[in-house]
Amino acid sequence: MISFGTFAQSISASASTLDRAEAKIAAQAAEQGASYKITSAQFNNRVHMTAELTK
Repeated sequence: MISFGTFAQSISASASTLDRAEAKIAAQAAEQGASYKITSAQFNNRVHMTAELTK
């Protein structure tokens, strides 16, 4: 159950390493003043990571 005033948004980032992809996610979260939880990470030639932002 999401209470009123709760903010949730899905974001994604791609990079050459897990650390760089997470750094991009963290930067997007900081930009919006939100925390994040990584929901998936896939690696082929690059890392594609998704996360959920919450405030």
